[in-house]
Amino acid sequence: MESYEELLNRAYKDVKVVEGTGERFEIPKIEGMFVGKKTALTNFFQITSNLRRSKEHFLKFLTKELAAKATIDGERVILNMKVPSKKINPKIEQYVEEFVLCKECKKPDTELIKEGKFTIIHCLACGAKHPVRSKI
Repeated sequence: MESYEELLNRAYKDVKVVEGTGERFEIPKIEGMFVGKKTALTNFFQITSNLRRSKEHFLKFLTKELAAKATIDGERVILNMKVPSKKINPKIEQYVEEFVLCKECKKPDTELIKEGKFTIIHCLACGAKHPVRSKI
């Protein structure tokens, strides 16, 4: 039978090294490909689940910001124009700044709440509430 130290050393060897900046929350990058004159976004739904926002809200924001029509096709989103990822990723960062991160503590632990005509971002970490852009 192996000693505790031997088991611990073996466990440390088997642990995967996590790559990243060390931040708890990293803004995801879009992955996609051109299909003729259209753009297929393959990881759109992974991004929305990572941001904990509805796919409809995020898609509405993206289509308005990119001035492009979009359709959902199974597991991907099709934009009706060619849009490079270097143009989409800043829009994702803008969305995160406006609709995901708390204005006070800068943490992503937030939820969007409708209060009458206003949309409020409520931070679950610090309890702060801030209004967001009214219409997308």
